[in-house]
This record gives sequence, C-alpha cells and structure tokens, in this order.
Amino acid sequence: MYSVVTDPVRCGRGLTCINKPDHMYKNILAAINEHLNSEVAAGYALHLARVCKARLILAFIAERKMTGESIENAHKSMHRLFEEARNAGLQVESISVAGDPLREIKRIVTHESIDIAFLSTRREDIKKRFYAGTTARRLLIGLPCSVALVRVVHFGKIHPRKILVPLKARIAHLKERAFFTARMAEAFGARVYLFHCTRPVESFFLGEIHLTPLQWEARLPGDISEFIKVLKQSGIESENSLSPGTAGKKIALEASSRRHDLIIMGASERSLLASILRGNPVEELLREPPCNLIILKPRHGD
Repeated sequence: MYSVVTDPVRCGRGLTCINKPDHMYKNILAAINEHLNSEVAAGYALHLARVCKARLILAFIAERKMTGESIENAHKSMHRLFEEARNAGLQVESISVAGDPLREIKRIVTHESIDIAFLSTRREDIKKRFYAGTTARRLLIGLPCSVALVRVVHFGKIHPRKILVPLKARIAHLKERAFFTARMAEAFGARVYLFHCTRPVESFFLGEIHLTPLQWEARLPGDISEFIKVLKQSGIESENSLSPGTAGKKIALEASSRRHDLIIMGASERSLLASILRGNPVEELLREPPCNLIILKPRHGD
C-alpha cells in the first residue's frame, strides 16, 4: 500500500476542472530521491505535463539503507515540486512508500496507468559502464512504460533554449520520439537542432569524398525526413545538420561548440541490453555530456 496526496485543479464554483490530456502522455510520473538531480529531472516532467495537460505523479521510494536525513531531503523536494505543479495549475499527486525502487515504481506505473516516467542518474552511476547494475538502469529496462532518464550536468540550466537531437538513419518509435521532442521544445520555447552522423562517402579510386551541405541533404535518410515532418505537424521547426564521423565524439563536439542546453537521445530496449555485452558508441557522451542529457526509451508504437 502507498499513500497518495492529490490536488486536482479547481475552477468555477468549487467544481473540479481538469484540462483535456494529450493523446500520448496522459499520466506522467517523476521519481524523487534525496538528490538534487531527481528534482531537476522532475522539473522536466512537470513542464511536459503542463503542455500535455497531463496528470503529474511525484513518487518517492524510501529504500532500506536510507538515513533519516536523506528521507527528509526527499520529502522537501516532493513538497517544493508539489507546490510548483499546483501553482502551475496541474493535476498533481504525490506518493510515498518504502521498499525496492523497481518493484514499487513498477507497481505505481501499472496501478496509475503511467505513460512515461522520468528518472535521474546518480553521481555514482556514471562510474559504471552504461550504468550497469544501477537502480537507474534497472528502471530504464524494467518499467512497462516509456522512460526518460535524465543525466544532470548543469543544475542552473533547467530551461533549455537549444535542444540537440542526434538521430540514426533508422529511428525506432519514430512518432513518440518526435512527439516527445516537440512537446519539450514547446514547454520551454526552445529551438530544435537535429544532428545525424553519417558514414564518409568513399570512391574506389579517390578515397573519401567530401560532399557539400546540399549533397548531404539529398542523402538524408527517410526516417529523418519523416521525423522532421512530424515535428512540423506539431508546429516545431528544426535546424538540421549532417556530419561524417564517430557518433559519440561528434555529438559532444556539436553540443559544446554550439552551446546546446539539452540533448535528447533515443535508446531502444534492445540497444540497452546489447550495450552490456558489446559496449556503446555514445558511452563516452553518457559519462561526460557537455550539457544535460535525456535518454528516452519509448514504449508507444507507431
């Protein structure tokens, strides 16, 4: 059992007035712990809930090893977020329970029909290869909903103005990834910059061939063209660039040189599991991103 504190939006003569939710994200969960990282991650969830007109649920799971001070810090974060959400006119609820994070959050996700959950990494997570063995990774892979894992680098840059979205040639769950990107851009009034790392074009006789930007544009993969189309249908324009080279290093260079505030990357369950065995080309970026990073594991089908 867990306790729920709820605060529905009120309007008119004391009647409950809940804004009509968006079709994809109706119920959004933010997992809170004693660290400031989780409060920043929950801030992204709060703003997404605002533009999606969704219900926001703040959940704190007290683990057995936690100290009284840690529990108090988590409750303070919950209170601050609850008040911010209520002042923003959101339908917000808070849930506190003791137990194993994966088991309890999984139970909340199922019971509350959660569409997407926001989680944060911890400082000790980055020392482990692609967060192997961490609570963050267990939740990222184990939850039966979409998951946004937030790696916080700059605590003062919670309101991004420039969002970098690296894309592969083949994009799984394309519509949800585009939808998530569009809503995050809308929530913060941010510009979207799409970035695709391509393989160098080579000739048998001449070796590597350097193409002009227009020539690269003509070679744009179909999935990326469709991603751009979905963004435009959501009222979001994007700037697009292609660059030959290794993904991780190129993304880091692009983000730092152009001073992006947030990177949104996709991660399928298959790629997350495979990375344990074979590593991952963007692992370096995950350990030391130049700005805040969201890894989105989508669950909604196209």
